[in-house]
Order: sequence, then C-alpha cells, then structure tokens
Amino acid sequence: MSDQKKTPLYDALKQFSEKSSDSFHVPGHKNGKIFPEKARAFFESVLPLDMTELSGLDDLHAPRGVIHEAQELAAAFFGADHTYFLVGGSTAGNLAMILAACSAGEKIIVQRNSHKSVFNGLELSGARPVFMAPAFDDTVDRFTAPDPETIKTALNQHPDAKAVVLTYPDYFGKTFALREIIELIHEYHIPVLIDEAHGVHFSLNKNFPDSALALGADAVVQSAHKMAPAMTMGAYLHVRSTRISSSRIRHYLQMIQSSSPSYPIMVSLDLARAFLAGLTENEWARILNSIEQVKEILDSSDCWAILPADDPLKVTLQAKPGITGNVLAGLFEQEDIYPELSTHNQLLLIYGLAPYIETSHVKNAVRRITAQLKITKKHAIIDISNLFKERITELDLDYSAMKVRHMTQVPLRQAAGYFAAEAITPYPPGIPFILRGEQITRRHIRTVEQLMQQGVALQHRHIKQHGINVFP
Repeated sequence: MSDQKKTPLYDALKQFSEKSSDSFHVPGHKNGKIFPEKARAFFESVLPLDMTELSGLDDLHAPRGVIHEAQELAAAFFGADHTYFLVGGSTAGNLAMILAACSAGEKIIVQRNSHKSVFNGLELSGARPVFMAPAFDDTVDRFTAPDPETIKTALNQHPDAKAVVLTYPDYFGKTFALREIIELIHEYHIPVLIDEAHGVHFSLNKNFPDSALALGADAVVQSAHKMAPAMTMGAYLHVRSTRISSSRIRHYLQMIQSSSPSYPIMVSLDLARAFLAGLTENEWARILNSIEQVKEILDSSDCWAILPADDPLKVTLQAKPGITGNVLAGLFEQEDIYPELSTHNQLLLIYGLAPYIETSHVKNAVRRITAQLKITKKHAIIDISNLFKERITELDLDYSAMKVRHMTQVPLRQAAGYFAAEAITPYPPGIPFILRGEQITRRHIRTVEQLMQQGVALQHRHIKQHGINVFP
C-alpha cells in the first residue's frame, strides 16, 4: 500500500499559504486580510487555507496534481479503484451514483427507508423506483434493512432494474448480511450502490464490521465528517466495479458539485484519511476501553436500556415505556451533553475516535437526568412496527405526472387519499416518513400527529399551521 502518512493536498496548501503573496484572485477575503473585525480572531487560522484553483493547488474537477494524489491515497486505503472527494456531503455522492446508474423511465430498486438525498436523486433522474420495505427488528425496536427474501422478490419481479440502492450501516450502526445480498444481486448483473454515510471507519480494523467495498459493492458513498475528523460536508465516493461507469459519475459530480469547491473541506478529507490510517493498536485499546467506561455510566440508569449495535462507536438508549426520546434529548442538552438524534423512543449518542477522558460530567448528568425522569409526565407509546405492510411498492404518482399536476394545500387531518407533493421527513436522521408521490393514509396522519405532539422535528414547512401540500 502507498505511504498513508502522506498528506499531499494539505502540504501544498499550507506551503502556499505561508508565502508572502499578493492576492489578485478570489475569494474576496484575500487570504484573510479582508474580514469583519469582530470575527477575525475566530477565523484567521482557516482563512489562509480557503484558496481557489491556483498553480500547484490542482482542480477537483480535472485533478492531475495534489488533489489527484490525495484521491489516489484514499482509494488505496479504502480499497477502491477510484475515490472522489465530495464537498457537498454524502448527498452529492448519492445523487451522482443514481444519475450515473439510471435514466428517465428506467427502474431502480431502492430500500424504502433511505436518506432523503436518495429520493432526491430518484426524482432528478426521472427513474421509476421500486421500493423494498425494511424489516422491523425487535432486538432494536426499529426498522432496519430489507430482508433477503424481500430483495429476492424485488429482483425476480424487476430483473430489468438498472441498480439496487441500499443503506449500510443504518444511522444507529446496525448492519446486515450485505455480502450475501450483493452476491445475490450480482447474479442478475445489476450494480449495488451503497449509502455508507456512517461507515467511513469500517475500513480500519477488526473492531468494526466489514466495509461495503470489502463486501463487493460497486459504488459506495461515505460521510467522512460523520465518523472521521473531517469538516462538515466532506465525504468520499468510492467506485470498484465495471458495472457502473466512472466517467458518468465524474460527469454528474461536475454538475452537482460547486465549480468553486472548498479547499478547507478537501484538505480535511486528505487529513482524515491519514488520521484513520495512522491509528495504532494502543490507541484503539484506549478508545475501546473508554467506550466501555462511558457505556457503564450510561447503563447505571433504570430509565433506559442500551441497545445492541454492530458499530461500537454508536450508543443507542432505548427509553423505558412512557418516556420519549425527545424528552430524553432535552434533559441531556440541559446538562450540556448533545446527542446526535432522538426518535419517538430512542436516543443516539455517537462516540469519537479518541478516548473520552473526563467522565465525571456524564456521571453527574446521568444521575440528575434519572432523578428528573422519575417525576416526568409519561407519554403514550407509538407503535410503528406495522407501518410498511407491503414488501414491494412503487410510487402512487410517478415523477413525470407530478411535474404537470396542480399542487394544493389541505390540513393534515384531511390529507388522507391525496398524493403527497412534499416529503415529510423527521430530521435527523433525514429518512422520509411520507414520500413525495406517495398516497397519504390515515395511519400516516396519526403517526405524524403523534410525532409532532412529542416534539420530533419534521423537515416540512408550517405543517402545523398551514397543513400539507398535496396533489389531488
């Protein structure tokens, strides 16, 4: 393997920023010389790295120098034929994969509980999606991934599909038998596209599940900023296949990503890969020991249980009946401990790739939160285990029909029977609960009302005051 200690893009940018040069180019802050005085001290260390495509700094959309070298190092580390730096997050990668794999009117098989960016990609492509319902996993009390039988049924019914899109792992670090599923899909000569936003660290060592690339996926998107020390919006798109065209992926990345990509984000991707590659066994032992210490503290409360996870960096608290995840999140935030997300009955905490040294804060917070929950008013329990009754579905209204239909607005309680003109998406995790083009049911409405009553954030404008946009 190539020298993974190298950081070519960072080194080039740092060297350039240390020159006594005059800027007659963009960006307008002129290497940090022009900036609001009140924020100068806060930004001054990063502004000299915020460059443009100058000589020696390469071009993300036609890389031949240090960006090319940095991407090659990433491809070698992650085991890809080609790796592309993304400055628009995993969203940009998901869009590019889907657009490269299928065209308008062509079928694509998609996991129903995918991230909203996948559904945006479907709409942009004009494809005809076939959705596979996820199975409800009682061990973690939530929907996870489609079971193999559902996937096999979808393939048998739609062998002409251009690709299959899956999420691995889920937001909570849960995996499934991906190798067997990929081998099954490949028997139909269909490429497998994986949204592995939460698995950038799976290439590290035996403490983690195998990465999707190692299991045979054709194209994989990873959010470097979620689990590795990269800046927000930094992500990777890996390709290791002849089933999907790398040239088409490059074409769509040039369309989707900014023509002025952020050098600080790209540099952080170079550094994040080197950081991952440089972690030692001793450092890993300290991290894992620290995780166990924190989990032991969290496990001392009788107001929640810690659910099993395949990723040791993910800790999910299952609230006891009558306690909502939103209430739990609020109490942790009052203690200045900020979790990643809450659902109607769970709270996700994401551990970092370094030991958590000071545990007294967490210990005292757990004690106070537990005492507070003893006197908290209990809430009704939401049952979502039967939400997806049909294993294989398609949109009730396809994308071409939605383009020409007149949109109207109705109160949420009167929306049953209409087709959703906007997705209703709890965020995080950003998985649409009702899809654009899906017919709204009374079960949908009841569940959305319960989620709103319990304070779950929905990415939908003014749903309480003005209702929902629909197609008749």
